[in-house]
Amino acid sequence: MKPHLSPRQAEVVRLRSLGCDVTETAAILGISKHTVLQHRAAAMEAFGTHKAALLTRVAIKHGFTSINDKLTLREKRKCGRKDDGWN
Repeated sequence: MKPHLSPRQAEVVRLRSLGCDVTETAAILGISKHTVLQHRAAAMEAFGTHKAALLTRVAIKHGFTSINDKLTLREKRKCGRKDDGWN
């Protein structure tokens, strides 16, 4: 059964699974670092994991992100990255 995440929680999970840290995720979404941490904690609870390392694995399993997903050009510009999270 696929866990229910809010659209913002799903976006935080996607960005975190692409390797963005809390500061980069906050910059991309235009929210505070604390809010990013709250969304991540809620997503981890919904997924039933207490380990941040498992977040990406479970997100891929339930279809919230894929191994082929990449940061958009806009997201790269906002966080100052040149590479995607999987590179």
